[in-house]
Amino acid sequence: MRTARFTLDPAFTVGDVSPRLFGSFVEHLGRCVYTGVFEPGHPAADAEGIRTDVLDLVRELGVTAVRYPGGNFVSGHRWEDSVGPVEDRPRRLDLAWRSTETNRFGLSEFMAFLRKIGPHTEPMMAVNLGTRGVAEALELQEYANHPSGTALADLRAAHGDADPFGIRLWCLGNEMDGPWQTGHKTAVEYGRLAAETARAMRQLDPSVELVACGSSSRSMPTFAAWEATVLAETYELVDHVSLHAYYEPEDGDVDSFLASAVDMESFIENVVATCDHVGARLKSAKRIDLSFDEWNVWYASKWHEIENSTARDWPEAPRLLEDGYSVLDAVVLGSLLIALLRHADRVAVACLAQLVNVIAPIMTEPGGPAWRQTTFFPFAQASRHGRGRVLDVRVDSPTYGTRKYGETDLLHATAVRAEDGTVTVFAVNRARTAALPLEVTLHGLDLTRVTEHTVLSDPDPDARNTLADPERVTPHRAEGTVLADGTLGAVLEPLSWNVIRLA
Repeated sequence: MRTARFTLDPAFTVGDVSPRLFGSFVEHLGRCVYTGVFEPGHPAADAEGIRTDVLDLVRELGVTAVRYPGGNFVSGHRWEDSVGPVEDRPRRLDLAWRSTETNRFGLSEFMAFLRKIGPHTEPMMAVNLGTRGVAEALELQEYANHPSGTALADLRAAHGDADPFGIRLWCLGNEMDGPWQTGHKTAVEYGRLAAETARAMRQLDPSVELVACGSSSRSMPTFAAWEATVLAETYELVDHVSLHAYYEPEDGDVDSFLASAVDMESFIENVVATCDHVGARLKSAKRIDLSFDEWNVWYASKWHEIENSTARDWPEAPRLLEDGYSVLDAVVLGSLLIALLRHADRVAVACLAQLVNVIAPIMTEPGGPAWRQTTFFPFAQASRHGRGRVLDVRVDSPTYGTRKYGETDLLHATAVRAEDGTVTVFAVNRARTAALPLEVTLHGLDLTRVTEHTVLSDPDPDARNTLADPERVTPHRAEGTVLADGTLGAVLEPLSWNVIRLA
């Protein structure tokens, strides 16, 4: 195998990493909430019913923002149902996931959950612009954020939350371009509603940050035209536009699946180009950033029967979308993290969907344990070591052929320089059976030693962590990685996610 190479120099950078790049997502879908983060009566539950074993794992994961309460769920959600005495909250049918929502866990419980994670995790609240509109969004904002002296602020206090929640980041609906969405709208319809809602929310609080719905995926027939139309209405009123993307091996095409980040990077660059074109057309000095607020590996084809089912038994918290992730999936997820970091100059928010049980890095069993999926490790390591300024990485790599993306680099990599001058290299070897030699030339970084090189790989690419074997896959230390005379040398194991720390 030919050696892959790149150069790091502090004079050539991408941008600073936003802490919000390491966000996640809690939706009222399947068991994400009920028997996920919230299970009263569980041996590990606290007095409020939050599973402390899950809390410990969420802290270890390093989540910095959590989007809530959806997702498709929000387009049929009445926020009023989720506040006040639990015994008075109504049971509702959830059209999005064909379930019954009990509302035992609502806005106050969610905010308490975030406080328990720690002070560095903030809420990202979605408002319903599917079946509701401006008035309801304002009511939720006032209830959540106004200090006191109004009916809704005082109602929050009467419900036990005297202090305002201080929610700063708001999503103006969810996937409104999708025909599956309750209250689906055209770009013109949504653009006008989003603009009216944004203008009103800013009247209540000019400091809020607002996210307009972009395309639900790059494959949508309205992609780019949707963004252009919506931003023509909202450009001066919003701060971010959303992107959503999920990846799986289509028709068994593992080689293309391993190159999923090629699509993600192109998606990001296309949306940036559209945003900047609209800004230029409007002669605006403002820049719109990106909120990649749903992304993951998701074996969606396995779950199509949910969409096509005519069953209407409306269960509570059914087991939905509970994908078990393999080493292969973890390597792809690591590559997607690299793609986000490589575009840190424009991706200001990103949310791994979702946090617990539903296509998630953390799994639980009702009444039983919680454990880490393979995908837990790349996210936790990136959140821990990927803070600082992203260095510009241009790889010279051997390539391989893919059905979807043509010739693709075997090496996918980025590097982040922390404030103390330490550098972390994140690298994926996409070769399924061959090790990949790596050589990195260092200029002007004053680095003298390798402090750690950890690898997530396994001779069995299908190896995964399960209830029966929760620690089957964990990162291990690599041997032989050296830094000498300004050059880093390493060998990346086949099909691997690598974290190399330099000091």
